[in-house]
Amino acid sequence: MKIDLHTHILPRDWPDLDAKYGYSGFVRLDHYKPCCARMMIGDRVFREITDNVWNPERRIEECDRDGVSMQVLSTVPVMFSYWAKPADALDLSRVLNDHIAEVVRDHPKRFAGLATIPMQDPDLAATELERCVRDLRLRGAQIGTHVDANPHSGRIDTLNLDNASLQPVWSAAEQLNAAIFVHPWDMLGKERMPKYWLPWLVGMPAETSLAICSMIFGGVFERFPNLRVAFAHGGGAFPFTVGRIEHAFHMRPDLVAIDNNTNPRKYLAHGNKKGDLVPARFYVDSLVHDADALRMLFKLFSAQRVAFGSDYPFPLGEAHPGELIKSMKELSAKERTRLLSGTAREFLGLEATSKEPRNA
Repeated sequence: MKIDLHTHILPRDWPDLDAKYGYSGFVRLDHYKPCCARMMIGDRVFREITDNVWNPERRIEECDRDGVSMQVLSTVPVMFSYWAKPADALDLSRVLNDHIAEVVRDHPKRFAGLATIPMQDPDLAATELERCVRDLRLRGAQIGTHVDANPHSGRIDTLNLDNASLQPVWSAAEQLNAAIFVHPWDMLGKERMPKYWLPWLVGMPAETSLAICSMIFGGVFERFPNLRVAFAHGGGAFPFTVGRIEHAFHMRPDLVAIDNNTNPRKYLAHGNKKGDLVPARFYVDSLVHDADALRMLFKLFSAQRVAFGSDYPFPLGEAHPGELIKSMKELSAKERTRLLSGTAREFLGLEATSKEPRNA
């Protein structure tokens, strides 16, 4: 069985949001030829997509081709719209979440869903998360690596995930037993990266590392011990710079350990006093495109915290979903099963059979 934790979906159609909300910047779809569309922001083409982004039957066909049993659906991160007025972002979130829930209801054995929530207003975000988990039966939410706050004030403040204002979201997720999948968006330093697709190649890994460091050093995992969080793209740059991060923690605690004095290495897989392996505190997906990089994730996080994810159906995703894991001959059958499905099942709480969320 293969459960793909990291896939993206959109409705085929939605209203003209610029006209609906009265200001520009929202995405619209231009269906310029059969089975193809352009994601447009104003007159700019953000991305070209094909019907596997919005057509569940086409997705199922491609899943069957690749041996994928279930996809976890989340929106395309550009749709987060954290820069928008909170009420408008909530309205758009509800459109996207209702669509994902409908696809899951129509194909419950093939899809699970993650919501999008208006993080620029944490109280609204917490309320929408509760609706999505309790009423729509989604498994949690996908959020960005940072948040735009106060968009209605005329000045947008960029907040990292350690910001105290976000605590209502973490509290709601913990109480609802909802999974939180963190995906980079609006990449750091993009104004310095106009060529070579560098925002996606350099900015995305940096964004994810920033999010992980913010949550660790900000003490989010300490304050919310039951919060389940996974980070896209194998944790971005974090796994490959954790030595530097830990070194800084020891050498300049006056700068690094000001809000949390726990060694960042303790959040990764380690042995306890009994000699048992304690898995990492948070999860990552397997989307690293390199066997040695994936081996490092196993070492740093353990197989209990690495979940198969492909970034379907986009070009930076895994062309043959799950093949990198399957190609690693040193893995036992038990480890391979854990990576391809077991970790995702645990992260999403798919073992739960009650109609009510656990711990609700």
